[in-house]
Amino acid sequence: MRGWRELSRYTLLLLLLLTTGCHKKQQVSRRSYPPPPPIPRQPHGPSTPHRAPVEPPAIEANRAPVGQVEYAVASWYGPSGLRSANGEVYDGNSLTAAHRTLPMGTVVRVTNLATSLATTVRITDRGPFVPGRSLDLSIAAAKATGVYRMGIAQVKIEVVQQRENVSPVGKWCVQVGAFNDQNNAADLKNELTQRYGTTAKVIQFLGSTGYWVRINPLASDRAHADAIVQSIRVTEPDAYAYVVRLD
Repeated sequence: MRGWRELSRYTLLLLLLLTTGCHKKQQVSRRSYPPPPPIPRQPHGPSTPHRAPVEPPAIEANRAPVGQVEYAVASWYGPSGLRSANGEVYDGNSLTAAHRTLPMGTVVRVTNLATSLATTVRITDRGPFVPGRSLDLSIAAAKATGVYRMGIAQVKIEVVQQRENVSPVGKWCVQVGAFNDQNNAADLKNELTQRYGTTAKVIQFLGSTGYWVRINPLASDRAHADAIVQSIRVTEPDAYAYVVRLD
């Protein structure tokens, strides 16, 4: 009987030890945690401070190679129906523009620097004949770039396409104002004829923005046109001389 009691005691002690060991094992067991979420990458690399654009040289007027850029002031003009300098009837709903020196048919991308709105236009006309401006947009182009409501705006003009077989030299003249009053244009024509009648042909005609007065040098190269602009003096206060490309 005594042996049975001792055996029972040992059995109870063994069970107690086993139970205590399992309990400790459960206490020190580790939990499995999910990995931390990956750090998101910036899709376009680290940000860089904004820098103002550096203004490149103006477009070379004789060739205007693709890719060259000009920063200038643009305005818009209308109405439709008058004939453009390239012979087409001006349509304010088409994406066209007037520029004094770019070859006819040149395609440029115009970006309004204030709104970042941009469109592509074809040069079909000459102008603007207003001091401080270099581009006149059609009504449609002005609306597409946000210039229509602003009236005038600083723009970026980038040459994207040039017509085939464009002359690297070009034919040039001098435009002296654009007038709403035909009589003012006629008076200026007479004044210029007295001075340049032997070395150039002075003409007056209805252009897309009024009555134009133009001096066509007998030698239609750029140098002769530049020389006339440097020497011209007129009494008409609203007459400004501009070198203009004909072709």
